[in-house]
Amino acid sequence: MREIVAQRAWPVTVRSLPAVLHNRPQKITLLAERLVVSALGSGRRVALAYADCGTYGGLDALCVKYGVRRLPGLHCYDVFAGPSRVAAMFSAEPGTYMLTDFLLRSFDRSVLAELGLDAHPELWGDYFGHYRRLVWLAQEPTPALEAEADRVAALFGLPLTRVDTGVGRLERALASLVEEALCRVSMRYCRTPGTRCSRPRAPSRRCCTGCRAG
Repeated sequence: MREIVAQRAWPVTVRSLPAVLHNRPQKITLLAERLVVSALGSGRRVALAYADCGTYGGLDALCVKYGVRRLPGLHCYDVFAGPSRVAAMFSAEPGTYMLTDFLLRSFDRSVLAELGLDAHPELWGDYFGHYRRLVWLAQEPTPALEAEADRVAALFGLPLTRVDTGVGRLERALASLVEEALCRVSMRYCRTPGTRCSRPRAPSRRCCTGCRAG
């Protein structure tokens, strides 16, 4: 996300929560709310760069409460590959374990250590015994990540399918959030949605749907 923000030269500050929270999704909403409240309290516009991520609607309730938006989808897999594509993969094989570039880079830390499998490998079957294949949603594959994907597949003893997704869907989803947040700032210059802004100094060249700055 930081790379995309820098490339797009957006006037955006990225605040991160620990990725390990995905192993304890009940805490995501609580900690996300703290950052949202802090940012709003300092006069900032806020967008939540999370999908639902196992909060079972918790982040949606947070968005409604504070008038912010989040990334679409149930999880990052939807963001990278698209919900219909991901649903088709699970429909074809419900026993699919999804991997991303981040999960490959951090597998020993975020999966093995977090689940206690480094100390108790005998629990592997309890966690993963019903999986039948691995799917790697590759955003920016490298030889090192390819080698890591092969290593993880060997740990599972399962076939690996690589699906090249890139980061295009993520970038477009982020652009939508950023443009809407900037548009809210410029709305005080707008007359009526669907017309041109009355002031060309609006911060975003692209404003809300049907509204264009300048």
